[in-house]
Amino acid sequence: MTHRIAILGASGYTGAELVRLIATHPDLTITALSADRKAGMAMADVFPFLRHLDLPVLVKIDEIDFSQIDLCFCALPHATSQEVISKLPKTLKIVDLSADFRLRDPAEYQKWYGQPHAAVEMQKEAVYGLTEFYRDEIKSARLVAGTGCNAATGQYALRPLIAAGVIDLDDILIDLKAGVSGAGRSLKENLLHAELSGGTHAYSAGGKHRHLGEFDQEFSKIAGREVRVQFTPHLLPMNRGILATVYVKGDPAQVHQTLAAAYAGECFLKVLPFGALPSTRDIAGSNYCHIGVTGDRIAGRAVVVAVLDNLTKGSSGQALQNANLLLGLEETAGLMMAPVFP
Repeated sequence: MTHRIAILGASGYTGAELVRLIATHPDLTITALSADRKAGMAMADVFPFLRHLDLPVLVKIDEIDFSQIDLCFCALPHATSQEVISKLPKTLKIVDLSADFRLRDPAEYQKWYGQPHAAVEMQKEAVYGLTEFYRDEIKSARLVAGTGCNAATGQYALRPLIAAGVIDLDDILIDLKAGVSGAGRSLKENLLHAELSGGTHAYSAGGKHRHLGEFDQEFSKIAGREVRVQFTPHLLPMNRGILATVYVKGDPAQVHQTLAAAYAGECFLKVLPFGALPSTRDIAGSNYCHIGVTGDRIAGRAVVVAVLDNLTKGSSGQALQNANLLLGLEETAGLMMAPVFP
């Protein structure tokens, strides 16, 4: 059976990544694509790298006949998805890639995103979309809220360690480097080539980054007590990829063994041999996350390094993985492509 798919916000990076992935999916066909400013354009004119595909013309959302759609990906900006999704048919399966349904507490949403939650009732049915940890809930859900790409990277490095109690929960530091596509496709002065290339900088430092809301929510839930991590992201002049270096107090060998055991059966999560550390080039364009662990010269401390592609495993690949579960398909369908190298 072929499932009919709509992608809202198809003219952004995550929308284009969804098209790239779905193009080789054996059980999905793209029936509708929406865009706002680019409505009426062919996808090949917006993204020439997709010109080999026979795709629907981009239209406004209200021009889509959702009775002909089995599942909808919503790749719209935050604060937009709540309003749009609220108006979609109640029987439609939805995977939202924005931040609008990630935080279970509407007060936390307002704290981190600066405005009231506009779909509180829908929030109650949203399932957090970190696939490997919410698989059963996702299978029976209607609305899945995709994670933040930074939040996913940090969680893959830390969730098993927090659950197993092998690290000090009051001394966790996440130092993260991210590629520029994570900032979206909108024109921004600080993302101009002349102002970005040749340098790097920290941003949202001192506990201001919005993905901290996800860390607080998820880590505290696992631990059964409040967990607050230090987190500083940095913007690198590269197109794709995230590298998180996580500093923890704990026995390095035990940290490695815990992660290796937790992910032993996971297709997309690869724990390297002890002492080996991954690079963002190892996972570019793929749905894989690689994790490495090493010790520190200070006894009782460990360094965990996690890498993933922010557009794939951190967003659109994760969304497709969740959609496969929602539709009762093989979870890995459309996602087994090898990373791109060099």
